Amino acid sequence: MARESSRETEIPNPPYFNLSPDQEETRLGPVIGTGELARIAERAARGRDELASRGLGEEGRKALRMFSTWEITRYLIPVAQGHFRRVLKANPDLPQGRSETEGGAKWFTLDEVLRLRAWFAAEGAKHRDYLPYRPKGLPAKIVAVANFKGGVGKTSTCAHLAMSAALDGYRVLVLDLDAQGSMTSIFGGKVADEWGTAFPLIARHYARHLQSDNRARVDRGDAPLALDATLSEALKTDPRSVVQKTHWPNIDLIGAQLNLYWAEFQIPVWRMQSRGWKLWDTLTDTFAESGLLDDYDLIFLDTPPALGYLTINGLAAADVLLVPTGASFLEFDSTGRFFDMLHSTFASIEEGENIAARALGREELAFEWDAVRTVITRYDGAQQAEMAAFMQTWLGAAMNPQRQEFTALIGQAGEQVNGIYEADYRNFNRETYIRGRETFDTTWAEFKRLLYGIWRRDERAAAAGAGK
Repeated sequence: MARESSRETEIPNPPYFNLSPDQEETRLGPVIGTGELARIAERAARGRDELASRGLGEEGRKALRMFSTWEITRYLIPVAQGHFRRVLKANPDLPQGRSETEGGAKWFTLDEVLRLRAWFAAEGAKHRDYLPYRPKGLPAKIVAVANFKGGVGKTSTCAHLAMSAALDGYRVLVLDLDAQGSMTSIFGGKVADEWGTAFPLIARHYARHLQSDNRARVDRGDAPLALDATLSEALKTDPRSVVQKTHWPNIDLIGAQLNLYWAEFQIPVWRMQSRGWKLWDTLTDTFAESGLLDDYDLIFLDTPPALGYLTINGLAAADVLLVPTGASFLEFDSTGRFFDMLHSTFASIEEGENIAARALGREELAFEWDAVRTVITRYDGAQQAEMAAFMQTWLGAAMNPQRQEFTALIGQAGEQVNGIYEADYRNFNRETYIRGRETFDTTWAEFKRLLYGIWRRDERAAAAGAGK
């Protein structure tokens, strides 16, 4: 029997032992003033531009990749590859695609895919869903993706839902309400200042309210409130003028940049100046009056990671509220508090408005959403299955049963400033690509089921109303 050594094996001390204040002082560097903050910001901006340029085409703008016959027939148009090729051969007026090598695979732009899908919808088998369901005569559905917990994949989820909808053939508008502008970067948007964001839409709504309020003031014999230069300029803004095209043929964007955050300070000033302004109606009224609800099928709102005035505007306008969250105690706890704050905020608005409504015999205000769902994102089944099941038990129907897994493909696509659907599958092992996009395909499928149910309910309600 071997004898045990009397000497203990040496274990290194933790890295926070035996630190030298003198040595750390030499590593510290000078104190930091505001000028250095500007230099840090400038270096970060240059680095951001370098990263963003990785996703740019030869002309310095983002360009959407092309789609192969294999990808089209697997993911976009439900036909066999052989039948697809026979249709193209028999119809030379249809887009024929292009090959990168003699006899190689054919590749098509998304515009061409949309044209081909329309042809199959008109001429193909009637039992196949070539075009997605969209009731005629009903407005676009507005979808807000929100949570005040950062790092839960809010912007990524919103962007991939918008891309999924576009690939399915829907006309999509994306509104970036987050002054960080991450969604704007994903879609290659360029915004010079706050006048290219949602800010002038909010200012315009308030200015029009103030004009109406001033007429009432004059009728009462009171002096009107002056419209400053910002409000006067906002009145000239056509809501469509802030909408910009993206590299996706059927996705448009209202972008964001840092100056949009100014709205969080300006809105309460306007609200104090005129208590009758219903700021929560801003986006709802703007979308309806400008015709944007008729121009698109879906409008996705990416909100800031805070329950501020911009988020309240987005949530009040939304028909569907999606709340991404991770499967951990802290994220579950934070999401629960987010719902508590939502209730407190909107119930408070209802209570304040309905005191006057009841006194005047008017219809009371009631915020309603077609559906509210939490979505688990960045899911690791090996580590988080128990927590996810726990959350599902307590949230029940308010939680989407599908889990959005984190895959290596997400990180690799992100390095090129692209969404997964923008990544060329040839840059990956094909099976890796199929597995990588599967979680987002399933997320879209779950949302599409929700959307179909909502639209069918609306369709039946409209028919019942017309029959009265």
